[in-house]
Amino acid sequence: MSRALTPPDGQQTFSFDFAPLDRDIDENGHVNNVVYLAWMQDLATGHWRARLPVEEQSRWAWVALRHELDYRRALLPHETAVGVTWIGERRGPRMDRFYRIDGPDGEMCAQGRSEWCLIDAGTRKPVRVPDWMSEMFR
Repeated sequence: MSRALTPPDGQQTFSFDFAPLDRDIDENGHVNNVVYLAWMQDLATGHWRARLPVEEQSRWAWVALRHELDYRRALLPHETAVGVTWIGERRGPRMDRFYRIDGPDGEMCAQGRSEWCLIDAGTRKPVRVPDWMSEMFR
């Protein structure tokens, strides 16, 4: 991903703030790279739980197939980040999800893309992402 990711016009997004803990800071004095991946997971999970009705959540699960992450600016101790996520293209059981994590100055610290696969929670098998589910996140 060479260009800065931004949600398309009119695209629904989900966001929340992250405050790094002491354990998130590595020996280089900034938020460790793997913390951003955990934050991406938190954003995806939070978005899912916030939008999908509770009675539907237990019927489905997502499995990550791929993560990409670009680092742009170090996030330092005691800086708060704003994370944003939105969904992308749907292909059968697969769906892309995008992320952007900005520092308190509005500059991008990291951005990412994940490819997820929807599975039926009972059978543990991939299932096509239903139209109604995709639309719920658009």
